[in-house]
This record gives sequence, C-alpha cells and structure tokens, in this order.
Amino acid sequence: MKRVFVKFLSAYLSLLLAFVLLKPAFMLAYASVYSGAQARSLVAAMWHGLPMDMCMAAYFTIIPALLVFARCFVDARRAFRIIESVYYGFSALVIAGIAALDLELYGHWGFRLDATPLFYFISSPSSAMASATAGEIVAGVATWLVGSASFYALFYYLAVHTPGPVASRSGRVWRAMLSLVLTGMLFLPIRGGLTVSTMNLSRAYFSEDMRLNHAAINPAFSLMYSLTHRDDFGSQMRFFSDEDAASLTAGMIAVECGTDSCAQWLDTQRPDIYLVILESFSSHLMPSLGGEDIAPRLDSLAREGILFDNAYASSFRTDRALPAILSALPAQPTESLMKHVSKAEKLPCIASELRDAGYECGYYYGGDANFTNMLAYLRAGGFSTVVSDKDFPMSMRASKWGAPDHAVFERALNDARTAGAAPRFSVVQTSSSHEPFDVPYENPRFAPGPKRAFAYTDSCLGAFVDSLRVLPSWKRALLVIVPDHYGCYPDHYGCYPDRPEAMEQRHSIPIVLAGGALRRGGKRVSRLASQTDIAATLLGQLGLDSDRFVFSRNMAADSCGSDFVFFSEPEQAMMIMPGDSALLNVATSSVHSTEPTSARMCKAYLQRLYNYIDSL
Repeated sequence: MKRVFVKFLSAYLSLLLAFVLLKPAFMLAYASVYSGAQARSLVAAMWHGLPMDMCMAAYFTIIPALLVFARCFVDARRAFRIIESVYYGFSALVIAGIAALDLELYGHWGFRLDATPLFYFISSPSSAMASATAGEIVAGVATWLVGSASFYALFYYLAVHTPGPVASRSGRVWRAMLSLVLTGMLFLPIRGGLTVSTMNLSRAYFSEDMRLNHAAINPAFSLMYSLTHRDDFGSQMRFFSDEDAASLTAGMIAVECGTDSCAQWLDTQRPDIYLVILESFSSHLMPSLGGEDIAPRLDSLAREGILFDNAYASSFRTDRALPAILSALPAQPTESLMKHVSKAEKLPCIASELRDAGYECGYYYGGDANFTNMLAYLRAGGFSTVVSDKDFPMSMRASKWGAPDHAVFERALNDARTAGAAPRFSVVQTSSSHEPFDVPYENPRFAPGPKRAFAYTDSCLGAFVDSLRVLPSWKRALLVIVPDHYGCYPDHYGCYPDRPEAMEQRHSIPIVLAGGALRRGGKRVSRLASQTDIAATLLGQLGLDSDRFVFSRNMAADSCGSDFVFFSEPEQAMMIMPGDSALLNVATSSVHSTEPTSARMCKAYLQRLYNYIDSL
C-alpha cells in the first residue's frame, strides 16, 4: 500500500515541481521587466499560479497513475521502467518545448503562449519562422534541449527511480483500489477544486500589475485552454442579456448614415483605388502626428491629402488586421477569425462590393498567401488576382518574408500601367518592416533595425506614388493608406500589457487618403476613427451600399452614430470615447475606467461582436 502511495506522489510532485520552476525561470529571463517588482510580489505570483501548475501536473500524472494501477496485476518491472522512461522523456520534451517557445514569443507579443503560433506555423511554417533570427532560433533550441535534459533528470530521479508496487496476490485488490482512488483524486486539481467555476486563466490574475499576472500563468495551461475554448463564440463574453447589450450599443452597431449629410471628397465616381497596408507603421513615425521623422513620404502624403489624425489599429497582428480593414470586423481579444475559414468566408468584403460595381480586384503581397489562411479569405472576399511570393523569381525572395516591398509595389504598378478601362481596386500589403527588419536599403540616418526598415518601406511607397503621378490615370487614382496593426516601436510603449494610456499610444495609427481623385487635400479629420471605418467611408464616397458592414461608420458623415473606437489585444479590449476610455481584461472582467458608462459600453460592444461572429 505504501509503495502505491509513494509512487503516485513521486510522479505528481516531480511534474508539479517542473511547472513551478518555470515561473522563476520566466521572471529571470525577463529580469528587466520584473526588476522593479518587490520580492513578495514575485512570490505572490508563484503562489497564485500554483493551482494552475497543480492542474497541469495532474493532467500529466494520469498516465503514470494508470501504470501504478497496472503494476498491481502485472509483474514486469523492467518493462514498466522502460515505459515510464519513455513517457517522462516525452513529457520533458513537451514541457521544455512549451517553455522555450513561450520565453521567446513573450518578448515579441507580450502575452503568454496560446494557440496563435501553432495556427501560424500550421498555415505556413516558413512565414511563421520569418520573424526569428538565427540567434533566436539557436537560443530557443538550446533552451529546449537543456530544459528537456533537466526535466528528464528531475523526473527520473524522483519518479522513475522510485520503486512501484509489486504484483503479488496478497493485497493486490486493496492496492489497486488505492491507486484508483488516487487517480480519481486528480480530478480535483484538474477541475480547480470544488467551487462553482472550473480552472481557467483568470485564476492567475491577482494584481493590477499585469506583469505579475503574466508571471503567474502556466504557459502549458494557457496553450491548452486556448486550443479547447475557441469555437463556441456564442457562449463567450456574456455580460448582459442580448436585449440590454443591443440597447447599450444602439448608436454603435448597424448605424445608418444619411448620404445627404456626407462630405464628398472625390472628383470622380469610380476612381482606381490603391489600398496600401503598411506593416507595423504607426503615428510615431510621422512629424505631422508628433512622431519622429522616419516616414517622410507618408507624412508628405498625409499633409497633401486627407489625414485621419485620431485613428487606431484594431489589433496586434496581420491576421486580425485584414478582416478589420477589408471586412470592418473588429479584432477579438481571444481569437483570430481567419483560423475559422467557414466563418471568415462569410464576412462581407470591400473587394466583393467593388467587384459587383464593375471593379477588377487584385491583391499584392510578397509573402506566403497561405499564411493564416489568407488566400482562402481573399478569394472568398472577391479578389480575382492574388499575387504572392510564388509569383516572384527566386532571386527576389531572399528575405524571410519573401519578395521585398519595392518588388511588390513594382508588380502592382506594372499591372496598373497595362490595365484596361475597368476601374481597379488594388491592395498592396507590405512586409519588409517586420522583424527581423532585413531590408535591401542603405540610409545613413538610420542604423540597421526597425527605423531603417520603416524608412525603406516609406521610400517604396513614395516611389510607387511618384510613378502613379506620371500615369494618365493619376487623376482618377485614390490612395487609401493604413498600417495593418500596432508595432512595438518606439520601445518605451512596449509590447507588455501596461496602463490604458500606453495601450492607446500603441494602437495610434494614421489613416490617409491621397491621390489625384481627391477634390482637395490638406484636410485633417480629427474624430475618433478605426480601421473598421474604412469600408463604410470608402463605399460611401462611391455611392455604394455599406449595410453589410455593420461595425463600420462613414467618417465623411456629419453624424454617424456614437463617436468611439474599439480595439483589442490578447486578453484585453479597449474602448475610447470622447473624454473617457475603458480597458477591459476579458479573463477577469476587470475594467480600468473613470466612468461606468464606457465600461458598460465596452462589454456590450464585445458581446455584440461575439454574437455576430457566432451567427456567421
């Protein structure tokens, strides 16, 4: 009987110790982030994360517990030792692999590991790895191997090395019953106790300091939870009755904007439209918005065209940004809808509306169009032409993200030169200003790194516009320029969840209208605007219906519903209203806000968003 208990306990405690040790390792790896935290706060993070560690240790103990039960009836000690060695070796590889990936990605993304990188890797391994430098890959593999060896040594000496029960006839029934009882008791840590709520990510949130909450999270649980809680959108974000949520957001969603009150900014009814999506650009690169002089060509276009100077990016990655820009779907804090092809293909899209109005629609991207199911989304959205990395010669695909931006712009320009009489809708998505910022460009003002990469893409944009200006079609050319998502530059805004004002600064972007199709330029629009408002605004200028884009508002209308913006990051959603803002943590439902109205609005809007997605 004693051996049954000791063998079981050694298995559980060795696995629990491995998960507990991940926390100080994580905080040590990010010592610069946690340097200002008090020692007792760091200990508190470990304590509050312990139930999650116990949960994951229980999951991993199920197989060893069943082996203890089998030992009560089968006398094959050597075979059991081999099976245990293989299992614990596999467990060590998995736990260390999760930890290594989590350590690497947290510095870039600012949240603990979830299903996002797996989605990226499955859709396009080369694109998923494009951001990683050789040094990061080597460091990650080394961390994985060292961690695996360390964990295996821990498991071997504490669990495998511990003698198990002997399969003797006397007392084996009692030993087997004890092993079953102990195995059944694993249900308690797996469930998270006997309270009403089961184990979830919010168990780790105990502080207003998001750094401490993140330190408390078990990355293996975070990954498992995100993999198993994704599909049922209708059961997520339940804050009010659906009737109350609809009432609270009546001026925000599916608002009709009267065309008689809309300013007309264009000289032509059917312009050639060039939508340029700039990788990781932000307001902080433009002097006209109080930023640095890094993107002078974009800044010049903003000054001569129409600049939305109070605009915000919907999310933090391109797979969230494209539905926001092209389908007016606000990004969600828990999911990438492009993962769900059956739902993404039902979204409205600017391209399909323009195609029905006689436009030829083309998409230009230098990378892998299969990345994050992008090609399926674009085809369903109405793009008849999709140019991607495979359409460029191998000599142009030297960078990790495929063809560099100048080649992509040149391809779009060549198609514009040879276009027929039909109006064109061309989307150019850049990628060179993405990590690792490897660009074919020299500029004495900037050292290699993000600034030089931004300057390179900006120069490509400028060259593209200069070439369009000399074409006969320039007078009917409309450029819509928007970043895809927030970037982590400047560094002092950080990639780590922070105060509401820091999140607001991270998401601040320009939206620019330029080109010969504008009646006049030099105009700034200062009302709150989002990427989701591009659809209704653009279609409104063309006199086309935008009713399908229920989350979009026409920014040319004098009155088009409530003045607000909504955007999100993993775990967080934020709403900004005139004079107020609300930052919602979706794991705990806690809100940073000075006014209860904005907090309620943010929750209601999020609930309506998830209801809409569930209905697709």
